[in-house]
Amino acid sequence: MTAPAFWDRAKRVLSRRDAVLRQIIREHPRIALERRGEPFFTLARAIVGQQISVKAAASIWGRLVTLAPQVQPRQMLEAGRERLIACGLSQRKAGYIADLARHFAEGTLQVNAWSGMDDEAVIDELIQVQGIGRWTAQMYLIFNLLRPNVLPLDDLGLQRAIFMKYFGGRRVTPRTIRKIAAVWDPWSSVATWYLWRCLDPVPVEY
Repeated sequence: MTAPAFWDRAKRVLSRRDAVLRQIIREHPRIALERRGEPFFTLARAIVGQQISVKAAASIWGRLVTLAPQVQPRQMLEAGRERLIACGLSQRKAGYIADLARHFAEGTLQVNAWSGMDDEAVIDELIQVQGIGRWTAQMYLIFNLLRPNVLPLDDLGLQRAIFMKYFGGRRVTPRTIRKIAAVWDPWSSVATWYLWRCLDPVPVEY
């Protein structure tokens, strides 16, 4: 396992600032965020995971990989929407995957430039693709570009973990979540990743 270069420093800072994270980090000593190098894979995997549980997403993704083992854009296009739906995708998500595959196959996205762009600039480009909103773009920033300070406030898992670990299961407003997260800067991605471990100890491979 190769963790991002900033990982150990981020763990030390977060452990010092946040007692909840300190305990979670101690409970997960030998795992870390790992880059998934293929941009199409990361984005397709994030689309599959939109607004469903990690378990459901993993099941659907497993069937998609059986259908298109290399997870290449042209494989998805050749499979066709009906076979994508048969893997468990909704009609809408099947359309999103097909549209993403077309963008990659036709070269309309400036993928090679993203590593040199700031977070918001990458998000602005990605959300032009059908089915990619801010959350999906943020998953790309975290899992592919390994950006250290992404705070996906719309992520249901992050919200659940915060409700559970900081408020005894009580729901709180996004404003309150922002106050909790203020001490994580500039390592919000790392804090988010560890909070996800409260819900699913095995990291998702986006």
